[in-house]
Amino acid sequence: MNKFKITLILFSMLFFACQTNEGQVIKVVDKAAIKKDVIGKNTQLIDVRTPEEYASGHIGNAVNYNILNKDTFIIQIQKLDKNQPVYLYCKIGGRSNRAANLLKEQGFKKIFDYSGGYNDWVKE
Repeated sequence: MNKFKITLILFSMLFFACQTNEGQVIKVVDKAAIKKDVIGKNTQLIDVRTPEEYASGHIGNAVNYNILNKDTFIIQIQKLDKNQPVYLYCKIGGRSNRAANLLKEQGFKKIFDYSGGYNDWVKE
């Protein structure tokens, strides 16, 4: 490879490595962010677990929209404000990631995925 190609590749790698998360629609958050930005505030907090899981315990004032029932889930999220932040969680992070991508497809602008999920929330 010549020097120009190597320089171009290195520049491209540096450029993309230095990009911030500002433009991202979906951001992964942790327990500290949920405590700071969600608990005690008027936010859209969605528990995407099953109704049985939700009934056994949930975070704050979360509402339960079961992602496993995709058709109903899509109908339920239409009640939310697409321009306001939406916080999602499940048991450990897999289902909330799927839900986040569905919200993005539906035009939501600010989606926060609590990666640790309820299991992380209840552990000390």
